[in-house]
Amino acid sequence: MSAGKRFREAVAQEKPLQVIGTINANHALMAKRAGFRAIYLSGGGVAAGSLGMPDLGISSLDDVLIDIRRITDICDLPLLVDVDTGFGASAFNVARTTRSLIKAGAAAMHIEDQVGAKRCGHRPGKELVAPDEMADRIKAAVDARTDPGFVIMARTDALASEGLEKSIERSIEYVAAGADMIFPEAVTDLPMYRKFADAVKVPVLANITEFGKSPLFTVDELRSAGVAIVLYPLSAFRAMNKAAMKTYQEVRKKGTQKGLIGEMQTREELYEVINYHSYEKKLDELFSRGRS
Repeated sequence: MSAGKRFREAVAQEKPLQVIGTINANHALMAKRAGFRAIYLSGGGVAAGSLGMPDLGISSLDDVLIDIRRITDICDLPLLVDVDTGFGASAFNVARTTRSLIKAGAAAMHIEDQVGAKRCGHRPGKELVAPDEMADRIKAAVDARTDPGFVIMARTDALASEGLEKSIERSIEYVAAGADMIFPEAVTDLPMYRKFADAVKVPVLANITEFGKSPLFTVDELRSAGVAIVLYPLSAFRAMNKAAMKTYQEVRKKGTQKGLIGEMQTREELYEVINYHSYEKKLDELFSRGRS
């Protein structure tokens, strides 16, 4: 079964499907161990985590592909990927992005209706392309899809500037263009999700990101509103960053990490996640053969 089909199956079986952000391959393994059935690579996460830069359309397709491959090489959970506006202005760019993600092992992608010089979905000043231009992006992705199971999700950022009804109209047009699922960004209340779900007739994703425009609704609340997928794009990344800064500050200030040991993942816990001992066992076997 392809990665895309596994993502679709997870959406069908877990209602709503919780998709957790994994900033790197190690986090992907931890997410799997925690019981998640699908994972996510955030464009903002690639920009901030891999490049140390803001999420303003600066990162490239190659930057994203590096992180995709590192995750899919080691973790078999289906991976949803943020491709911003498609990494290029033309249909050819969108097509190349789609084919490249499938080759890299991704299960799904979401593409948005902002202009190329995009902004974070929860920041002001977002500019949108016309609905028909976004529909062309979706059609280009659909036409380029080499795996029919690969999921093409359309994200609309229109709510802030155009309002609910126009956002829904855009979403319906995107589904008509071939989008498999809809991602309305920065939704502020549960009835809005219900209106999207009732109108588009395809799975709807709720982006439950911290410190943004959307309240931190629970799974039960979102299920009641007809949401099919709940995304937590950077929760672990933010927690990791907070812990890292605390560690840096304490080691610098106190000259020792002794007071932090209880908050750290142990060596053995890390080894368990990355399956260290099985690798070491194979290495020992190779050495023993060489000596015999």
